[in-house]
Amino acid sequence: MQPYLLPYIGYWQLIDAVDTFVIYDDVNFIKGGYINRNSILQNETYQLITLEIIGSSSNKRINEISIGNNANKLLKTLKQNYSKAPFFKDTFPLLEEILGDKEKDLSRFIGLSLGKIAKYLNINTKFLYSSDIKNDKTFKAQDRLIEMSKILNATGYINSIGGIELYDKAVFSQNDINLSFLKTHKISYKQFNNEFVSNLSIIDILMFNNKEQIKEMLTMNELI
Repeated sequence: MQPYLLPYIGYWQLIDAVDTFVIYDDVNFIKGGYINRNSILQNETYQLITLEIIGSSSNKRINEISIGNNANKLLKTLKQNYSKAPFFKDTFPLLEEILGDKEKDLSRFIGLSLGKIAKYLNINTKFLYSSDIKNDKTFKAQDRLIEMSKILNATGYINSIGGIELYDKAVFSQNDINLSFLKTHKISYKQFNNEFVSNLSIIDILMFNNKEQIKEMLTMNELI
């Protein structure tokens, strides 16, 4: 999966479901996507937060882009919106650690943040970067995924449900790899006293749920 800033629960279900999670960082950066931004709760609706980046371009790979200097601004925004959340005191130090990291490479910064949250939630998945795997970079789409799976001696590959139109189970099977797609079940929880706002960053889930509740959410999916 491409690296996403503090991603939603479905991304975390995928991390939790695998032994090794490959951060796909040597593909082109997509402007306007969720690589360097995500949604949080603000005034009973969603609000985008964006990590400043330098030199972004669709012609550059994700691991060729650097982050800027708005981490403190983001922390201030998060504090303003979640200071009264039930698990703010548990979660905010973790966010300070994440956003206070001195790493400037965008993909590595996000990779480190994934590792810190995984540790906090007692997820033992191993993280790798695709740029560190010696594979044929000229391969595209599923051909490259299959090659990397073989290099890692994987017998199974799990993708988000969004890949169901992109990847062919039969082709993976011909290469002795079982392809599955993770479909997230409906998840809701109490957010202050407002009507529930779905599909927000993991930040929101951390602010309103304890670790045991989040671990339960990680199981609320099916492989198809």
